[in-house]
Amino acid sequence: MCEGGINTGQMKLAVAMINDSLALSQQHLEQLHHLADQGRRTATSADLAQVTVMLGEAREKLESAVANLAVTDDDVTVERL
Repeated sequence: MCEGGINTGQMKLAVAMINDSLALSQQHLEQLHHLADQGRRTATSADLAQVTVMLGEAREKLESAVANLAVTDDDVTVERL
């Protein structure tokens, strides 16, 4: 955090990079889920499917966080020491 607040542009880019990384991981896990399903590894397939869903939920939270960057807390003040 800097004296005048945060650089929201940089924050958005950083969150977007993490979101892209999670999207790639989500794709790989979906592929592994299908391979496990085809290999009749039901428990493994179910666990991988759950992780895929969790990553989707995490990505939704990231999108929400970016949307909330424009919201400011009026209760916060910055004092120079």
